[in-house]
This record gives sequence, C-alpha cells and structure tokens, in this order.
Amino acid sequence: MDVDSAGTSGWHIGEGPDKRSVAKANEYGIDISQQQSRQFEKADFNRFDIIYAMDSSNYNDIVNMADREDDKAKVQIILNESNPGSNQAVPDPYYGGDDGFETVYQLLDYACDKIIEKQS
Repeated sequence: MDVDSAGTSGWHIGEGPDKRSVAKANEYGIDISQQQSRQFEKADFNRFDIIYAMDSSNYNDIVNMADREDDKAKVQIILNESNPGSNQAVPDPYYGGDDGFETVYQLLDYACDKIIEKQS
C-alpha cells in the first residue's frame, strides 16, 4: 500500500514540514523530517485508489481536476472516516494555539485507524 501527501496549491512546493509538525510527529515516534511538499496532480488519480482531502475547499479543488466520474468518486473528506457524513474539516493547526498540532494529530490518527480497520 502506498501512501502520499500533496497540497492543492503550490505555495510550499519542495519545502519541509513545519517544525511544530515535525516535533509533534516525533512525540509519537514518527519521523516526517525528510518529507517535502508537492502539489496534487492529475496523474495522482491513476496512482491512488483513494484520495483524501482535509476540507471541502481541497475536496472541490481535487474533484475539479478529475476528467472522469471514476476519478471523482475516489475523492473523500478524511474525517468522514471517523465521523461519517459530517464533512468535517481538519482544522488548521496554525490557528489552534498551543494545542492546535495535538488536536490535528489526534483527529487524523483516529481517522487513519478507521481507514486501516476498513482495509483489514
């Protein structure tokens, strides 16, 4: 199983993760220090079976890139895995105060656990 991450804008292409994200991941034994930002591209529809968006804006950006209905159907909002049908956005950790990165980590960790359960 291949897992990757990409943004829908090109603002930070080639940059590493925010140091607070790196620190939070390290607290949980995950090393993301070598990751580099990349932009989502149409070819990703062929590379991945499921494409998760963090919020409805990113969801719409990705769906609008799709040429086929099959590709549109691959796109889902990630927190619907843990809160079905809620279309809840992952909050931007930069505006969450001292706990913003912890909150986002916990939300995504739980959603990813649900994804893994479905794949097992």
